Amino acid sequence: MLSLRPPCTLSPAPWRRRRTLHGAAGTPQRVSAAAPSAIVEAVSPPARLSFPILVNGCTGKMGLSVAEAATSSGLHLVPISFSSRDTLDRTVRVGHTDVRIYGPSAREDVLSSVIDEFPDVVVVDYTAPDSVNANAELYCKLGLPFVMGTTGGDRQLLYKSVQDSNNYALISPQMGKQVVAFLAAMEIMAEQFPGAFSGYHLEVLESHQAGKLDISGTAKAVIACFEKLGVSYDMNRMVKIRDPEQQLEMVGVPEEHIEGHAFHLYHLTSPDDSVSFEFQHNVCGRSIYAEGSVDAAMFLHRKVRSNDSKRIYDMIDVLREGSMRPYRTF
Repeated sequence: MLSLRPPCTLSPAPWRRRRTLHGAAGTPQRVSAAAPSAIVEAVSPPARLSFPILVNGCTGKMGLSVAEAATSSGLHLVPISFSSRDTLDRTVRVGHTDVRIYGPSAREDVLSSVIDEFPDVVVVDYTAPDSVNANAELYCKLGLPFVMGTTGGDRQLLYKSVQDSNNYALISPQMGKQVVAFLAAMEIMAEQFPGAFSGYHLEVLESHQAGKLDISGTAKAVIACFEKLGVSYDMNRMVKIRDPEQQLEMVGVPEEHIEGHAFHLYHLTSPDDSVSFEFQHNVCGRSIYAEGSVDAAMFLHRKVRSNDSKRIYDMIDVLREGSMRPYRTF
C-alpha cells in the first residue's frame, strides 16, 4: 500500500490507523498485501501434480501448516520429518498420515532411505536458522532438490553449497504469494529508477510472533530495494516488535494472530519534511506462506523433471512463470 500524505514521524499511530483487516462493521476497509482473500489471480492454475514431498520442521507451526497444505493439494506427504533436537521420539498427525520425527544425527541415514523409496522427492525446509546451512549441505550432498523456507543462517554459504553441488534449490526469504508480487514490484522500481528516493529518510517497523528469532528477511529485501533507490539505512535502527502486549496495543495485531503474524511498515520522508510515503503489508496467520511453499515445491519438481539448466530459483521465478495456484483455505 502506498499513501501520500502530510509528513509525520514514525510512531504507533500509523499502525493503529491501518487496522485494515478487522475494522468496524460498515467502515470502508483498505486492502493491503495481507488480504489475500481480496486478491483474484488471473493466471490459470498449473496442471495438478502428485509427487512425494518431505517437510522438515513438522514439529513447528509453519512446517505443520506446509505439510497440511501439501496433503490438501494432493501431494504424497513422506511420513518423515526432522527436528533440531536429538531427544525427540514422537509422531505428528497430518491428515491421515503419521509423520515420524527424527533428530539431526539420523538425518543422513534416513534421507538416504527416503531417496531409495521416493527418488523424485522434493524437500521443504522449515526448521531453525542455525540448521539452515547444515541441512542444505546434506541435501546437496545427497542430490535432494529442496525449497528453503527457513530464514537466517549464512546465506552466502547457502548459495555456494547449491552452486558447488549443482543441485536444484528454491531459496526465498518470503513465500507469501502476494507479498512476493509486492517485492517483485519493488525490485523493478529499484532497477528502473535508481536514486529516485535519494536523500529520503527511512524508518522501518516490523512485528512478528515472539518465536521468530531473526530479523525479517522480507524487511531486509525491501530495505535493499530502497537502498538502490538512493536511501541510506542502518539495520540497527529497525524497530522489531516481539512483545505480545505491544503488538496488541501499539501495532494492532488481532489477538487470535499474536502467535502467527507478520506486520511491516516502511515510512519515507523527504529531506525537507514536505513529502512522505508509506508502504505497508500485513499478514495474519500462516496459510499464505504454506500455500506459497507448496507452489514452490511444485515449480521445483517441474524444473527437476525437465532437467532445466538453471539450478537456483526464488519465488519471483515462480511468480514470473505463472505457477501460482489461486488462493484458498485448507
